[in-house]
Amino acid sequence: MVIRGYKSSDLEACRNLWAEMTQRHREIYDDSSIGGDDPGLEFDGHLSQVGPALIWVAEADQEVVGFVSLIHKGEEAEIEPIVVRSDVRGGGIGYQLVDHAVDEAGKLGVLCLSVNPVARNEAAISFFYDAGFRKMGHIQLFKWLGDSFPGQWKEGLEMYGKSFEY
Repeated sequence: MVIRGYKSSDLEACRNLWAEMTQRHREIYDDSSIGGDDPGLEFDGHLSQVGPALIWVAEADQEVVGFVSLIHKGEEAEIEPIVVRSDVRGGGIGYQLVDHAVDEAGKLGVLCLSVNPVARNEAAISFFYDAGFRKMGHIQLFKWLGDSFPGQWKEGLEMYGKSFEY
């Protein structure tokens, strides 16, 4: 397995990975509308926002099996997203991608590197915790103004003696 810079020939593989990530979010939130009709195309917007120089792919047997991006903002950066193909998860590829992004962020002079997994993605939160992301800097709270459907929000998240739905 090798981690290398993104090439234009990686476009379709990264679109497929983006679609797989979107499907996972659809499952987490039980909402098939997340990502629209062709979620893989969302990668194109991400590519134009981040730029190919800040995207790295994991390649195994000449196949792209994962990628990671860095959204760079001076001394701060965010790893967003990190995706590993579901059939090869658990083999350490995600940790290698994170380590690569951390190294690249260091070269750019980043002092604060963040990740923002969705609150329901317990696997991602555990993954990032195990990868060394153990400082909490921001919490995003919001009030849902739209119609809700049964099961849309889960109970059971507590912080500072307060109960939250997520």
